[in-house]
Amino acid sequence: MPQRCKPRNICHVPDTTYFKPAGIPLRDLTEVSLAPDEVEALRLCDLHSMYHGDAAEQMGVSRQTLGRLIKQARHKVAKALINGMALRLLNPET
Repeated sequence: MPQRCKPRNICHVPDTTYFKPAGIPLRDLTEVSLAPDEVEALRLCDLHSMYHGDAAEQMGVSRQTLGRLIKQARHKVAKALINGMALRLLNPET
């Protein structure tokens, strides 16, 4: 039986919810969604250049969990960029 998901500390909620290729209507695009904890992991580690251990502590997760979140988030962002897909940032209340 899988372990329950621990609540994560999300300190920043982006104002923007979608990124998409220019010139293509959103309705014509396939969508990739980033969970709030994935966005927070990217923000802390990639934008603010925090060490994984420090970022994990701030989020209230293990370093291994943070590494998994970053890996998933980077894969989704790369998939959206390379394949011309819309990238949706999910709201923490969703």
